[in-house]
Amino acid sequence: MISRNPNESLTILTDMVLPSETNPVGNMFGGELLARMDRAAGISARRHCRRIVTTVSVNHVAFNKMIPLGSVVTIEAKVSRAFKSSMEVFMDIWIEDRESGMRKKSNEGIYTFVAVDESGQPVPVPPIVPETKLEKERFEAALRRRQLSLVIAGKMNPKDATELKALFFS
Repeated sequence: MISRNPNESLTILTDMVLPSETNPVGNMFGGELLARMDRAAGISARRHCRRIVTTVSVNHVAFNKMIPLGSVVTIEAKVSRAFKSSMEVFMDIWIEDRESGMRKKSNEGIYTFVAVDESGQPVPVPPIVPETKLEKERFEAALRRRQLSLVIAGKMNPKDATELKALFFS
């Protein structure tokens, strides 16, 4: 299977926050942002593997800044690491200032997807070869997150996770 670069999965979704997508104080519903993130991450995962993908988990979402009514929101999603049939997708969420046009990072998230065939069975995905410093950092961190998740789920012994071994047993 041919390796891919994270940039090949880059997905940029830009939209405006409308009144029906806000809470009583005029900020975007968290669920609305989660849905947009799911769409962007799903497209990114599909671009990486060229298969049907399904959301397995929302690993992390940081609602660091409120997103007010009328904001232009941009979600940038990239596959940060591929495993056997699953992919971690890292997203950066940006808000564009209405007057200056400058972008500020407001939130971020990490979702996991699995590639499936037409009958819903998992299928292998291409490996990722990170190129930039940020891609390499996210690639390495993805393995640690996955190992920790497997330990918590009882599917991996902490002593078997070499990256976690140093954290828990030194």
